[in-house]
Amino acid sequence: MSDAAPKSGHSQRESIWRRPERGTRGPTPAHSRDDIVAAAIAIADADGLAAVSMRAVATRLETGAASLYRYLSSRDDLLDLMADRVAAELRPYPEPEGDWLDAMLRMARAQRAVHERHPWLSELSQRASAIGPEALAFFDACLRIMAPVPATPVAKFEAIGVMNGISILFARKRTAGEGFTFAGLDVGPYPHLVAALTQPPAAPPATDLFERAQRSLLCGLLATDPA
Repeated sequence: MSDAAPKSGHSQRESIWRRPERGTRGPTPAHSRDDIVAAAIAIADADGLAAVSMRAVATRLETGAASLYRYLSSRDDLLDLMADRVAAELRPYPEPEGDWLDAMLRMARAQRAVHERHPWLSELSQRASAIGPEALAFFDACLRIMAPVPATPVAKFEAIGVMNGISILFARKRTAGEGFTFAGLDVGPYPHLVAALTQPPAAPPATDLFERAQRSLLCGLLATDPA
């Protein structure tokens, strides 16, 4: 769910998905890795990503923080698992039938909805993280939808990245509340602002800004003829 194409070798840590779910030593575990990730997501949804710590998760599970290290090596592992878990909420993916652009728009709206449900998720898009199975499935689904488009793989990965970035931007605007307005401001010294704000209102567009932005950017990035 990052806003960039997957890259190899971007992290020195071994992927959490390449390791056993728990250590082989010690007593029978009282919790699973899934329990730990679900508890961490609940904390982040309620109090933000900064509230997620091994100790906080252990407290929620009524266990000791040291016991979690039988399942995870670090908080970074936990963040990777959290990001991949919520990426599963993008399923079921749109079927690659009909207009590929309509299908990608449905994917973009699903991406935006996930970020609105989990505002902390956008913070993870800026960190180096391991790519999990759900993130890989998302990229694969997007490429499947765009299969009819005669563009290069690089252009398609760029389009996915921009689509994700726009979805995150609009999700942040939604969770932040009311946007900026010029109401109450003295715009008199700024003639171009005055001219724009005093024009008669135009008819509203047929589609919302999110759809217009996604359609325009996807078409522009995937155009076979830039002209």
